Amino acid sequence: MSDQISPSATAELADLLIKKMGKQAVAQDDATCDLMSQDIWAKGDRPDLVVRPVTVEQLIDAVKAAHAHGVALNPRGAGMSYTKAFAPDRPHVGILDLSGLNRIIELNTEDMYVTVEAGCTWIDLHTALKAKGVRTPFWGPLSGLTSTIGGGLSQNNAFFGAGKYGSTGDSVLSVAVVLADGTLVRTGSAGTRGGKPFWRHYGPDLTGLFVGDGGTLGYKAEITLRLIPSPEHEAWSSFEFETRDACARAMAAMAKEDLACEIFGFDPNLTKVRMARASFLSDAKSLTNVMKQQGSFLKALKEGAKVAMAGRGFMDDASYTLHATVEGRSAAGVKEEMAMLVRIAEAAGGKVIENSIPKIIRANPFGPLNSMLGPRGERWVPIHGIVPVSQGPACWKDLEDGFEAMRADLDRHEILTGALVTTLGTTGYLIEPVFIWPEEIFAIHEQAVEASVLSKYPRYAPNPAATAMVAKARQFVLDTFSKHGAAHFQIGRTYPYRAGRDPASWALLETIKTALDPATNVNPGALGLG
Repeated sequence: MSDQISPSATAELADLLIKKMGKQAVAQDDATCDLMSQDIWAKGDRPDLVVRPVTVEQLIDAVKAAHAHGVALNPRGAGMSYTKAFAPDRPHVGILDLSGLNRIIELNTEDMYVTVEAGCTWIDLHTALKAKGVRTPFWGPLSGLTSTIGGGLSQNNAFFGAGKYGSTGDSVLSVAVVLADGTLVRTGSAGTRGGKPFWRHYGPDLTGLFVGDGGTLGYKAEITLRLIPSPEHEAWSSFEFETRDACARAMAAMAKEDLACEIFGFDPNLTKVRMARASFLSDAKSLTNVMKQQGSFLKALKEGAKVAMAGRGFMDDASYTLHATVEGRSAAGVKEEMAMLVRIAEAAGGKVIENSIPKIIRANPFGPLNSMLGPRGERWVPIHGIVPVSQGPACWKDLEDGFEAMRADLDRHEILTGALVTTLGTTGYLIEPVFIWPEEIFAIHEQAVEASVLSKYPRYAPNPAATAMVAKARQFVLDTFSKHGAAHFQIGRTYPYRAGRDPASWALLETIKTALDPATNVNPGALGLG
């Protein structure tokens, strides 16, 4: 069992894998092991080793060897979790660093699918597809500069394309998964002898079994996603609302119309934080990319001038803001659909403001990860829930009311709260509260945030009292989401998945886990399994 692993077993495994894969594939030094045990919220137990395969064959060899030695392996992509998704919760385990499996295996525009290795980043995939005039329906989270597609499939993602096409798993056709004993399984039509991974639904949906599984049922090796033609036209709109309720109702109404590929909003605090993070240099880079996206010189000048003239001042007094992007093949169709969204926003009390934010985000989709710290280098951590569209406004209100009730404690510890809201298809309303507070940063922040940005920030001493208050506030958020029957991405070791399951559902999942991983050595503890 995974909780009975001995250090001698991990030492023997490390020696064996060094012989099989080379010294570069296995790390045991404290710095690497510490880094690989961290996400942006918490530090896990230090692993005894980190294994980094660079081929699927090496992945299979590593898993088979770990299985033979009874050693648990926790899969890790880019480490962008905030729920201890891969962070070890027990000693003497290994981290399986899948970032070395980063190739695009097949880009098939005849059959409209693309197959990638699990460690391929969203930005690398997007760049390769853009050159061919195609795209995946859902095409990545905001952290796509480093976030991997395998991690996105294990945890699920929100953002680019999610308003129309749902999350990562909704764009997946097939996966190749290495099970706990090293067996390679291919799902969907790829599981047919001689078959291609072009179709998901052939018999029971085994692909779905490995979507959102938190990396607990097997190790992703390859993922195949559906392709669509790249949209030829875009339109963007931004709106300001005096009240949270008006903003919340407008977003719910927009979601149900199935028009926007992205709808997202900020509360006043998060808007101010985003503006405070901006710099003249980043504004200039963003403006250049906006102009490059326009397709013609005159249009580039026009859109660039709008952004430059607006600057950051247009949101100095912003309240609740909502932003939408519509895309399509026809300029007239895109214009008509955006006009419908404008009418919805105005009917809810919204006022049209300069659309720089969605325009810049679309032109710079996978920017540097500097936003994983506060605007003055503070710690930053989100937590989220997904509720039915009809419950979004009420849930958001309950969260804000709760923060107001604990305002004195939050202020005493200099904890700033904010909220991002966004939609998932026509049914999902995602609310993501964030916390920013003065606290020592981790090695993962040192690695991910640009050095030029870090050098300008003050450094904070350990602040356990404030962090404990953040943990208390996060628990309030979890409890509030539970009252609203929320679902969650990246369940990890944070969201109350097991506690919220009805007995029959949990028993079925345990049966599947036992069949695939009887020793519970695949990411033990995640989802409450093992």
